[in-house]
Amino acid sequence: MYNIVNEDDFKYTMQDVSRYYLGARLSYKEILADEMAPFKFKTIVERYIAKDIDANTTLESHLYHLSEEDFEWRVYKQLKAKIRISQLKKGSADHYREKVYTIEQLSAISPEEKESRGLIVRELIISKLALLAFSL
Repeated sequence: MYNIVNEDDFKYTMQDVSRYYLGARLSYKEILADEMAPFKFKTIVERYIAKDIDANTTLESHLYHLSEEDFEWRVYKQLKAKIRISQLKKGSADHYREKVYTIEQLSAISPEEKESRGLIVRELIISKLALLAFSL
């Protein structure tokens, strides 16, 4: 496995002109308490995503196990969510490569396949335009 020295390095909320970026080690409880998280996203989390799951669930764990059958999957699809992944590349020197998946691409991979590929969820990326268009 891998050793995380400072887990807080993976708990952040950032933005640029067109997207919000949330570190995958954030729990839904931490997102709801974060001043930097967009109010509308926190409302979506409160009303649609975290209502049926434990608030201490991290984005990393939830997105890793999310499937098309889950209601939350449809919410993330509506938000045009993308997920930054670190994937283990085996070779003469094992290393991790980053790749960005859509929610559809990531959920199409079974948890067993994700584990065998060495996928680690690092970041949730949400479109500001999709967030603006999301109707509460």
